[in-house]
Amino acid sequence: MTDTSAPGNPTAGERTANPPSLRVLGQYVKDLSFENPGHPPVQTQPNIDLGIDVGAAPHADGNGLFEVSLKLSAKASSGETVLFISELDYAGLFQLQNVPEGQVEAMLLIECPRLLFPFARRIIAEITREGGFPPLLIDPVDFVALYQAQYRRAAEQRAANGDGGNA
Repeated sequence: MTDTSAPGNPTAGERTANPPSLRVLGQYVKDLSFENPGHPPVQTQPNIDLGIDVGAAPHADGNGLFEVSLKLSAKASSGETVLFISELDYAGLFQLQNVPEGQVEAMLLIECPRLLFPFARRIIAEITREGGFPPLLIDPVDFVALYQAQYRRAAEQRAANGDGGNA
């Protein structure tokens, strides 16, 4: 195997001695809701509104522990009739070690949800199937694009509030 670090980089050995690591310590359903207000036979493809939100917070125990929450919401309707509403808050407990401070936020809001997503997707598919509908199979999510959009919105809001970075 070849070493991909730049030749003559004095810190390359240090990085390999204590490389950044991400451990999944647990994952769980924090909140799950499925409402089935009307279940008429659907002759056409329903309109599905999908919402995705990601959040992260330090865990009370510290030691590089963080709880990352992936929230998925889906509302299916046919015309004016709401067929189902599903909301899932799926979380994981992650431990970060040796991650540079400038990369922690991206790691928590991109990599951690990427690990949680397949499990949350399966739960949404199963709950919609159990509700009498075809399983809702959510397409893969680009968490990098989601993070960048969230970052831009926050920057725009700071600029609108007059906190435009005058340091």
